[in-house]
Amino acid sequence: MPVPRAAKTSPAGASASVRTRRLREVARDLLGFEDFRPGQEEAMQSVVGGRDTLAVLPSGAGKSAVYQVAGQLTDGPVLVVSPLIALQRDQVDRLDDLDGLDGEAAQLNSALSAADQRAALEGLADGTVRYLFLAPEQLAKPEVVDAIAAARPALFVVDEAHCVSAWGHDFRPDYLRLGAVVEQLGHPTVLALTATAAPPVRAEIVERLAMREPVVVVAGFDRPEIRLEVEQHADAHGKQKAVLDRVLAQIGEGHVPGIVYSATRKGTEELAAELTDRGLRARAYHAGLRKAEREETQQAFMDDGLDVVVATTAFGMGIDKPDTRFVVHAEPADSVDSYYQEIGRAGRDGEPALAVLVYRQEDLGLRRFFAAGVPAEEELQQVAGLVSAAEAAGLDDGVDVRQLREETGRAATPLARDLNLLEQVSAVVLDEEGAVHAADGAPSPAEAAAAARELAEHHEQVDQSRVEMMRGYAETTECRRQFLLGYFGEQLAQPCGNCDNCSAGLSRQQPGAADADTPFPAQTPVQHAEWGPGVVMRVEDDRVVVLFEEVGYKTLGVAAVVANDLLERRDT
Repeated sequence: MPVPRAAKTSPAGASASVRTRRLREVARDLLGFEDFRPGQEEAMQSVVGGRDTLAVLPSGAGKSAVYQVAGQLTDGPVLVVSPLIALQRDQVDRLDDLDGLDGEAAQLNSALSAADQRAALEGLADGTVRYLFLAPEQLAKPEVVDAIAAARPALFVVDEAHCVSAWGHDFRPDYLRLGAVVEQLGHPTVLALTATAAPPVRAEIVERLAMREPVVVVAGFDRPEIRLEVEQHADAHGKQKAVLDRVLAQIGEGHVPGIVYSATRKGTEELAAELTDRGLRARAYHAGLRKAEREETQQAFMDDGLDVVVATTAFGMGIDKPDTRFVVHAEPADSVDSYYQEIGRAGRDGEPALAVLVYRQEDLGLRRFFAAGVPAEEELQQVAGLVSAAEAAGLDDGVDVRQLREETGRAATPLARDLNLLEQVSAVVLDEEGAVHAADGAPSPAEAAAAARELAEHHEQVDQSRVEMMRGYAETTECRRQFLLGYFGEQLAQPCGNCDNCSAGLSRQQPGAADADTPFPAQTPVQHAEWGPGVVMRVEDDRVVVLFEEVGYKTLGVAAVVANDLLERRDT
């Protein structure tokens, strides 16, 4: 049963001026803040005032400070849902190091013993634990949700909130249940935090988390200290040599440490080996390595024991090493969302940093391959049917995923994709133990399969459009920062002066000048006869980039749009 929300007293019930004064006092006394970074104070004010809040703050902009300060001014414990155990541990350690913190910080995850898990929940119940960090999987356990509900939490924080969105670049099905959990807890104030969220990601975060009339705080996406460069090559050998040369040049100039991203596990190992042969302290990092080996590499990087980590996207989330000086991509990322998140790990100390994409057009084929693929409806129906049959037979423990693999003959990755799709259409639910259950009120297997197939087709269209936007970034002859910011709906009127195109004199005064002459300025809601509703994200001379709700990003020639009445403005 939902627990009634605790009545709030000061400061949420106090006047705005009193709340502001108290908030600034806590920020100064607890964190030493004399001033706030863009978006921080606005987000804190909203949360302390009891408003659901989505805060999109750049990497390194102090997102955790929002709940650290606001949590001191709420009338109950703070839950922080975080996707990585290492990130949870880091945040607990940081809070433990603060003087004057009201209450303790603890974590709740599968790496802890049963006794330690009980101690964390008991501390929450008796008020000694103020901040509880936990993985979303823990909230699949009814006994955990009941224990948290009894503690009457005041603030429910979702860190890395883009994981809740199928539009996002790091979607996690475990995040799908969070909206229901918020309601089970009596809807405490919800704070969603992320570093990069394009408009459709923001909209889905709000919907998935059942946020009520949220305040959306979007600080500037710009990271002006990061220089943006793209180096193009026609062949694989030249590209590989360029990656090594760029890394060696950075380290030779004393710019350490850094990160190299490669699209494949094999690529990480080959590049790490070649860098090691050249005398660098380099290691590969990918999901195929043993957990202990990954943790050792991560710790060595954090402790300045490595010059460079060569990694897949498995490395990065929760890695906060402010003095990272460069990020080199050996292949394009799967989207501009991912790319901006990954390069955002450089220069968090505010000092100059470098982001280089070493680009070969053929490498986009790999990203298109990863983005492609829609499961057959028959396969989806088979999986949904097996889960439904188990439920009908009264198997309360559900169906083990390994058993599903044996029954269907499907490999782990495609089966996981099928289950993710079926979970998104409310046909199945995955629990903490890895078992699959039919969802309450689940559609028939045939209906579930049809809905999941339609959803997969939609995802494929969007993913392919985002790959094309990555190509656009790599091949643009205009200011690269204007391109990046335009993707997220933020317009930079002047060329940045800190990218390779600006240095080469290619960039011009846009999009501001172009906006004045176009019938479709940035942020204009539009309608297309085939692609439906969308929003103009970027204007560049004779083209507009439109983000359509159903098919993703499309680049259109303005002359053709006008001549053929392809777009019309729509009311918001």
